[in-house]
Amino acid sequence: MRIEQLGDGVPEVAVVGSIHGDEPCGRDGIEAVLADPPAVERPVKFIIANEAALDANERYLDTDLNRSFPGDADSESHEERLAAALAAELHDCTVLSLHSTQSYDGMFALVDELTPEMEELCSALSVDAVVQTKGANEGRLFATVDSVIEVECGYQGSAEAAENAEQVTREFLAATGVTAESPLQRETALPVFQLGEPIPKAAAEQYEVFVQNFEPVPEGDPVAAADDETVVAEEPFHPVLLSAYGYEDVFGFTADQIGILD
Repeated sequence: MRIEQLGDGVPEVAVVGSIHGDEPCGRDGIEAVLADPPAVERPVKFIIANEAALDANERYLDTDLNRSFPGDADSESHEERLAAALAAELHDCTVLSLHSTQSYDGMFALVDELTPEMEELCSALSVDAVVQTKGANEGRLFATVDSVIEVECGYQGSAEAAENAEQVTREFLAATGVTAESPLQRETALPVFQLGEPIPKAAAEQYEVFVQNFEPVPEGDPVAAADDETVVAEEPFHPVLLSAYGYEDVFGFTADQIGILD
């Protein structure tokens, strides 16, 4: 775990990248900010989390770090030990955690619960949507640290995801008062979704998806296929994190739109 700081004092704001070793955009976005650092009004720490998994170009070494919180400092698992150390570093911080996906080329935010603080911060980021994950956070950073925004920055391994990670980091620093830059003023409304149930994926040789993330899917429409077995929507929903090969045993998740941030 690599930690860098801008500004003097004890930081109450933090940016975390590469919790997953196959998502280098977090590291790259942080390094781009540190290479051209802004003037800061309050201290901030930057953490490149799973350096060993990054070096191995693997999502994790022993267990998924974002399913390992609060962690165990005495565990034999690399990620369990790392989770405990990372949780201690982020205690009492407002946190931006940078991720990437195999399902969506733009940016969207995930929060545990859309509190007034999270509404204000999300509205100041150039994301396409906000997903509330309350009720589905076992083992995730959300379960351990109170004020966390995860941002999916684009396709895993892409140059665009790294550029987006830098951009959203600078926007987050402005929104939290770390820099004197004016926060982003949105020109479009921001849809808000509640994460629902996973969409199971059977073992198969080939997978397809037929719907677009965040776009409404009517009841009865085909959603995805595992070989010749088609998954059909049992009720209307909006897909989130839906992809053919992003997860081993699920295509993604259902969600319901629950509001709009103007």
